Amino acid sequence: MLELLTGTGLATAAGLNAYIPLLVIGLLDRYTNLINLPSAWAWLGNGWVLMILAVLLAIEFVADKVPAVDSVNDIVQTVVRPTAGGMAFAAGSGSETVTVTDPSALWTEKLWIPIVIGLLIALTVHGAKATARPVLNVATVGMAAPVVSTVEDGASTGLSVVAIVVPALVVLCLFALVWWMFAMARRRRRRRVAGALSEK
Repeated sequence: MLELLTGTGLATAAGLNAYIPLLVIGLLDRYTNLINLPSAWAWLGNGWVLMILAVLLAIEFVADKVPAVDSVNDIVQTVVRPTAGGMAFAAGSGSETVTVTDPSALWTEKLWIPIVIGLLIALTVHGAKATARPVLNVATVGMAAPVVSTVEDGASTGLSVVAIVVPALVVLCLFALVWWMFAMARRRRRRRVAGALSEK
């Protein structure tokens, strides 16, 4: 059960930012004892891989905060984020962590199952993000892009760490994320209604 929560948290984080959970997994595997990656995913802790992920994260970090560029970035990330989600779910759920000492054989022997589950989770989160962002940009004349992007990056980082260290908290984090998305949608709807009333 904890493996499933770890994988779910990491895949959700990848739906917000593809590179943060992979970088967190790799860094924690390389420099701490909080996670020990299985042999199939040990390459995530390689120094060159970590450097490439850091560069890609820096590019994503900037691109996602510029109005209009963020929407183009979301189109490109439609392939990247689900792929990263599948990898993060499989690597995380098959790893020994501070809370999981013997991962289930389901997550370690049949790699395609966790990859598909993670891909679907990340695709769902990415879809919600990519749909909401252009609307928020239009409603706020682009002012929302850097704020929302920063919140998403923080959520992705926090969720990645929580998924590995205290996977039971992933459920609370997911509830908070869903609540935040609904709150943003409700606020957007109120602004639209207020704008329509002011035009009359």
